[in-house]
Amino acid sequence: MAPAGARRGTRRRVTRYPALSALRVGCVQYLNAKPLIHGYHGPVVFDHPSGLARDLAAGALDVALVPVFEALRHPRYLLADGVAIASDGPVYSVFLAHRGPLAEIRSIALDPASLTSVHLLQVLLAEYHGLRPQLLALAAFPDAADAVLLIGNQAIAFRERDAGAHQLLDLGEEWRRCTGLPFVYAPWLLRADLPDAPAVADELRALQRHGTARIGEIVRTDPHDPVLSERYLTQHIRFGLGAREKAGIEKFRELLVRHGFIPASDGPLRYV
Repeated sequence: MAPAGARRGTRRRVTRYPALSALRVGCVQYLNAKPLIHGYHGPVVFDHPSGLARDLAAGALDVALVPVFEALRHPRYLLADGVAIASDGPVYSVFLAHRGPLAEIRSIALDPASLTSVHLLQVLLAEYHGLRPQLLALAAFPDAADAVLLIGNQAIAFRERDAGAHQLLDLGEEWRRCTGLPFVYAPWLLRADLPDAPAVADELRALQRHGTARIGEIVRTDPHDPVLSERYLTQHIRFGLGAREKAGIEKFRELLVRHGFIPASDGPLRYV
């Protein structure tokens, strides 16, 4: 049994975020999410983005850091204002790896973990390159696919071992080049019927401030090269959700509708 002092300390850490600690919380298990959950000691379900989106839709979670595609195809959620995983240029951890010219790609193997990245790739290729390649399972690469979409920690690991063997189309960089806007990969989504949603969102913003001030501490415990990890979290990833990021979300929604991935919606996204 732990000493009484340790139990009291644990309770104090949890109740530092009392509104959040009363809920079922889900978070992606990638390095780029760590500054948004670091310092929270309540229970958290860590999963791939698609798993969190599924559990939030099923009512098994109350709040989750979920791909933005989920908010756009099911605009029933609230979005915590001011906080997200985003990029304003190269994102480093979401890219298409290929060997031949982009225009000659006919098939792409997909990492299925995030529907946002899958649809971002498709709208970029369709809208700005006139390409609609065949989409295959991840196992099809490299034997049966011309290219592969990778995201998250596995994408960073691929970069580290690839040593320039593939050309890499960084989707954050390509989005910025084509639209002039940042791209938001994952906001915090809250069930719309939460009784104290503003307080929950306030605590998520407090967690963001806490974690982004401790990136040096976070990277020291990361299995990747700490220099690479710190550069990634300070130069590639953005953790804010302001006017330009919201404009990026709306541009993504426009392109998703145009290319038939989601139905048109008259209602604006709801931020809290």
